[in-house]
Amino acid sequence: MDERDTRRGAHADEGDGAAAATRPSGKRSARRTRTSSPADTGAIATLDRPSRKAAKTTDRAERKPGNPFKRLIKFLREVIAELRKVIWPNRKQMVTYTSVVLVFVIFMVAFISGLDLAFIKGVNWLFG
Repeated sequence: MDERDTRRGAHADEGDGAAAATRPSGKRSARRTRTSSPADTGAIATLDRPSRKAAKTTDRAERKPGNPFKRLIKFLREVIAELRKVIWPNRKQMVTYTSVVLVFVIFMVAFISGLDLAFIKGVNWLFG
């Protein structure tokens, strides 16, 4: 019995080779899809990219749409819209998260202080 037979269950005896061929393997295909054009000979795959100079000029034109105050107001409206989407923690969650952070900070302060004290004792013993 083959590994593929166990995954397909009772349908393993059906000669469905097309389904196995179209099943994704999880690996990227070696070939990239490309647009066909009449000048394309199929020998070399090329990508149509705009020139860097043209891209820079269009980026600059898009960056300055107008009044900076309008841009600021638009930005603040977008920020408020995003903040409305946030799921805020309730009081119990905030107390829990805050206490966890405080306990961790106190532990780390004690740990670093202990290491510092140990190194001070060690240096004083060694160089006395």
